[in-house]
Amino acid sequence: MLEIHSAGENAVMVYLGEGQSPEVSARVQQACKDIEVALGADLIDLVPSYASVLVIYQPLTTDHLSVHSRVRLALIATQSTAPDSGRLVHLPVWYDHESGPDLQSLAETAGLTPEQVIDIHQATEYRVYAIGFAPGFAYLGEVDPRIATPRKTTPRQKVPAGAVAIADAQTAVYPAPSPGGWNLIGLCPQPMFDPNNEPNMPVSVGDRVRFEAVSRQRYLELGGQL
Repeated sequence: MLEIHSAGENAVMVYLGEGQSPEVSARVQQACKDIEVALGADLIDLVPSYASVLVIYQPLTTDHLSVHSRVRLALIATQSTAPDSGRLVHLPVWYDHESGPDLQSLAETAGLTPEQVIDIHQATEYRVYAIGFAPGFAYLGEVDPRIATPRKTTPRQKVPAGAVAIADAQTAVYPAPSPGGWNLIGLCPQPMFDPNNEPNMPVSVGDRVRFEAVSRQRYLELGGQL
């Protein structure tokens, strides 16, 4: 699937599939690289999502028809190549009743022990499907069906930075304190967004993430906050 539609005065939306899957996500990541090369200095920004890429271009140096043509040619030329599988990023997590207030209830609902929930969560390799809601908030999937859990009916007014959470078939790390309705199962000491760093996020769309359990002491040594 390849569709390109106008998305404003100086933007086009490129659709590369339907729904979410590792295969479509990999195509999105590869498309971003191909579009960057095809547009060069005419490109202002790329905003990848689950199955699409928003392409924002410089209207003073190019136009919609040129962008449409160059993007389509670049993507058609590379559709037969194997997509990039992305980087593998390891994120430490302190899983505990203290750090994850919903760990026990999630386990009981799933008919599992907290230890089994932890083992299942860190055994999966997740794809970064999109980044949104807040800078550095990466939507990761797919969560094992055994621990996939609906969002809470009443969101918390404040979720701490670094909270590792599950909602439906996705998991994520909250990059900053914020309201949130996801189920909290642990804390990650790795900052998910730092505007003073380059890059300012440890993950990008298309990357792969593995969570690794650490002790409370190790969490603190890595800079985690209680």
